Amino acid sequence: MSDRPRPLSGMPAIEVRSIDYVPARERHGKVWHQGPFWFTGNFVLTTMVTGFLGPAFGLSLGWSVLAVVLGACFGTFFMAFHANQGPRMGLPQMIQSRAQFGLRGAIVPFAAVVFVYVGFNVFNVVLATQGMQTILPGGAGLWYPLLIGLAIVLAVVGHDLLHKVQRWLTYLLIAVFAIITIGALTQPDGPSAAPVSGFSWTSFLLVFSAAAGYQISYAVYVSDYSRYLPKDVSSKKVIWWTYAGAAGSAVWLMSLGALLASMTPTPDAIAGIQQIGNDIAPGFGTFAVVVSALALITVMAVNAYGGMLTSASMVDAFRTVRPTIGIRVIGVVAIQVVVLVVALLLPADYLASLNVFLLLMLYFLIPWTAVNLVDFYFVRRGHYAITAIFDPRGIYGLWSWRGLTAYLVGMAAMVPFFSTSFFTGPVAAALDGADISFAVGLLVSGLLYFALTRGIDLEAEKVAVAASDRELERREPQAGHDPSTSPVTAI
Repeated sequence: MSDRPRPLSGMPAIEVRSIDYVPARERHGKVWHQGPFWFTGNFVLTTMVTGFLGPAFGLSLGWSVLAVVLGACFGTFFMAFHANQGPRMGLPQMIQSRAQFGLRGAIVPFAAVVFVYVGFNVFNVVLATQGMQTILPGGAGLWYPLLIGLAIVLAVVGHDLLHKVQRWLTYLLIAVFAIITIGALTQPDGPSAAPVSGFSWTSFLLVFSAAAGYQISYAVYVSDYSRYLPKDVSSKKVIWWTYAGAAGSAVWLMSLGALLASMTPTPDAIAGIQQIGNDIAPGFGTFAVVVSALALITVMAVNAYGGMLTSASMVDAFRTVRPTIGIRVIGVVAIQVVVLVVALLLPADYLASLNVFLLLMLYFLIPWTAVNLVDFYFVRRGHYAITAIFDPRGIYGLWSWRGLTAYLVGMAAMVPFFSTSFFTGPVAAALDGADISFAVGLLVSGLLYFALTRGIDLEAEKVAVAASDRELERREPQAGHDPSTSPVTAI
């Protein structure tokens, strides 16, 4: 029998683990749960807003849908392969980066990732508030703190509750938005009234990059929600269920967003859903908006949870963090306080801000995902000394020049290809503003890291891996022992 803390009244217990390793005795869950978790995690109004970009840039409905479909499928490919790292290593996503960047060197991508968490939650709380205001009064001063507070509660309870809530919301979202989608397709001013022409490579690549960047942004915490799965779970199933859930919801909702944007010169996610739903049945559109707002709250909790793990990993690089519940609460609250402040300062034209944010996100995350995936699948092939990831004197060191060099060189190589509202690189300008920096970053960072790691003594690392495995086995909780007091929590 497992000695994990037992929940009361059928509810998940408050999670005791944080950035530490999840022992074998605490592994649980079903691999198919990754599908609904990432479906709901991506089935939010923020995803729909990404679909607005195509018509805003002059693309026809067909080209807009093609751009978001290809971009979403491309970006999800990288995100899904990160999911397999969770069961193999039993660690949150970003702390694994210490093996490529060093204990302190990993702070470089960590900082960018915290920016991603905060940015997404800012947009999420704004949209969730707009959704709740369709049925209840109150301004930002009321709804922002309230919704953020609910997300904090979910994030503090942690992993199991988040999985359960996401899973049940999936069924509700599919049912509600299947009706909304049918309503949008059958409206008199639906697809048949949308412009049939309108294409430029510049606009197409911008939308493709935005959709890809949106999906790749999820890569920074995929393992956070697969790390409790048994170590011997099928790699193909973990990757497939993650991909199916995340890509399926993105393709669906981004395409619906493109459809709504092609039907009106000033698209609005809340108003569009409400109008279509209410045309089907009085009040149904408002109900759909409220359901969407609830989904945004859970995603805010997922982001706050990931932000807490990443922030704790940053602090732990300089001062050992004992992963107590108190530290988790402080981390979650701190992230959400920043979100609240930024949300209150957000300009009214947030769609333009979203486009810039998505592009910046892609720029920062592409080199990291290339380095991390190349290391896991082609260099170390999933074999890591887990205890060394927490040891300043371990084999991964404080600063790893290989990972940092590949990351920074990949980032520098992308700059000439940048195309934003405030900067256009020379190559992008020559391509009439088309942004293909993501492809450059992936290739340069990935190939350079692979070349630089040819000098790593993997045979010597095998000795450290074996020693780490023996140490983790020795620390494995015995029957009747409280895992929250296990020495492994203070690695």
